[in-house]
Amino acid sequence: MTTPKEFDYVIVGAGSAGCVLANRLSADPDCRVLVLEAGPMDHSIYTLKMPAAFFGNLSGKRFNWYYYSEPEPHLNGRRLYYPRGRVVGGSSSINGMVYLRGNPLDYEGWAGNTLPEWSYAHCLPYFKRMESAGRGADDYRGGDGPIQTSMAQLRCELYDAYVEAMQQAGYPFTEDVNGYQHEGVFRMELNTRGGERWSAARAYLHPALKRPNARLEVSALSDRVMFEGTRATGVQYLQDGRRHEVRAEREVILSGGAFNSPQILLRSGVGPADEIAEHGIPPVLDLPGVGRNLQDHLNFNLQYRCNKPVTYCWAVRPLGKLRVGLQWLLLRSGPGASNLAEAGAFFRSRAGIEFPNLQHHFLAIAVDDKGHLPDVADAFQVELSQMRPTSRGRVWLRSRDLRDPPRILFNHFETENDRREIRDGIRLTREMLAQRAIAPYRGAEIAPGDQVLSDPDLDDFMRAKGMTSHHPSSTCTMGTDEAAVVDSDLRVHGLEGLRVVDASVMPRVVSANLNAPTLMLAEKAADLIAGRAPLSPDYSPFYRAPDYASRQR
Repeated sequence: MTTPKEFDYVIVGAGSAGCVLANRLSADPDCRVLVLEAGPMDHSIYTLKMPAAFFGNLSGKRFNWYYYSEPEPHLNGRRLYYPRGRVVGGSSSINGMVYLRGNPLDYEGWAGNTLPEWSYAHCLPYFKRMESAGRGADDYRGGDGPIQTSMAQLRCELYDAYVEAMQQAGYPFTEDVNGYQHEGVFRMELNTRGGERWSAARAYLHPALKRPNARLEVSALSDRVMFEGTRATGVQYLQDGRRHEVRAEREVILSGGAFNSPQILLRSGVGPADEIAEHGIPPVLDLPGVGRNLQDHLNFNLQYRCNKPVTYCWAVRPLGKLRVGLQWLLLRSGPGASNLAEAGAFFRSRAGIEFPNLQHHFLAIAVDDKGHLPDVADAFQVELSQMRPTSRGRVWLRSRDLRDPPRILFNHFETENDRREIRDGIRLTREMLAQRAIAPYRGAEIAPGDQVLSDPDLDDFMRAKGMTSHHPSSTCTMGTDEAAVVDSDLRVHGLEGLRVVDASVMPRVVSANLNAPTLMLAEKAADLIAGRAPLSPDYSPFYRAPDYASRQR
């Protein structure tokens, strides 16, 4: 069947945001919607539906862009490995399925004085619209949306020990980290239902493709946006070795993510004039902010031997994998139905910080970013992540060739603020894990190691072992200043018929994993694009630490 040459909307990228847009825009039967996805269909039952299989997805190339950063100047010149979803559903099809919205004050910060319609009150209705929360609907949670969530089962006693130890250390327990209170220790909520991953493709795109006015092209690598003057008119893409052009009668929408959306803009002649000229690309608009302001959550694994055989280390060894796979295939239960990060916490590193700047994912297993175990029988780890780094990176072109990956530099650990926050976080984590609830399980510290105590030694550890949390954002920032790429309606400044809708438009990275915030952003964007009246703001109250100025907890 030949693809038509004209659509109302052409969406580049079938990731989290693109799937939402395809569904919400094609709900209008008079709207013709095309989605272009560089990767394959998400048909793999075991690999893409089994939650615990995400470890393999992150380390394999089948559904993964498999990016690496440039040598990081403040991390011993290491090139950081960076998985990104290259499959229908994007990273929502291969990620860790952690369902977290972020702190309400993140969105208050987005709003500031220039983006009032992106305040928490304006975003909360879209969070509620998109979800069917496993815990049920209430003032903060939705009950009949496309995104299915469920609470982690916490069948391993280590998770209970961690939750209790955090409270013994003086941190509050929050019953719903996505509800009234973000700060504190919590039981994890996951993008799963019935023991299976619930990706954006499953929630939004596949239902949309049952409509006659929605179409998906896979293995379609988008090259550039086409323009007539300053108006976007369509997209040129490569599929099966042939170049194709498709026209957008209303708009082109880039939803390629924090790396690929700026990359496509730059190849299209939109971005810093000097960079565009360097590659001989015909210029369309000098827009200096494209690819700048890259933010991510820097991550460190604190790993410990476990004194009791209660971890899931057995589950990632060859015979364990077979057992886990069979239990999941037959019953949709067991470790295969979990992401193994079933508890976590948000906390502040010191007094004077208004809302949490550090995050824990607690795992009853110890693995590195490619799923490798330490050489011990049983171990567990706490992943410590920095929520609001002050270091800034960038994304830019390696070449004009669409098959070349972008150049990525995070510039992690550049600022003293970031170094101090992580030092504080490691010391606070050690204090938390010294509590009596987890003492019977806690063996020797594998990483950083008991001997790593001083500021210089901690800095050395961080430079050697720091890695990504896989939460890139802000390379096509929304705003009104000269560094902004899109306006409050996500239209590219200075151009017509072109928007960016994905995590790249976030004014600042939020204090959480980015999938749920990106889905919310796309839900709100769909109403903006379609010209529908926005949902009424919801001014439900939210928690603020009353004594944050004088107390760390």
